[in-house]
Amino acid sequence: QVQLVEVGGGLVQAGGSLRLSCAASGRTFSWYGMAWFRQAPGKEREFVAAISWNGGITYYADFVKDRFTISRDNAQITAYLQMNGLEPEDTGVYYCAASRNPAAARTIVDYDYWGQGTQVTVSS
Repeated sequence: QVQLVEVGGGLVQAGGSLRLSCAASGRTFSWYGMAWFRQAPGKEREFVAAISWNGGITYYADFVKDRFTISRDNAQITAYLQMNGLEPEDTGVYYCAASRNPAAARTIVDYDYWGQGTQVTVSS
């Protein structure tokens, strides 16, 4: 079992930055692919970014446009999402997810464990 806890959300003005952290439990964290998804009010959950087990492969949604960076520290069993240039359209609940697939998968069904989510609100 893997438990995930996200922190770092909050209210920020457009153009600002936030860094989300996802602390994981479990000794097998380093073998899991990790990802961030988000869900805006009234919309479906969507893929944001993913990273492979060793950080060697990363994928991003097109709307990220080089603004976000996903990373991980296996020694600290934590994954991160650095978000710069935030826009009001980035508002939503951000979820961390872990997959037994060590690659950087990009669909919801690939992920086995989910955090509770952290709210990100970007004001214009």
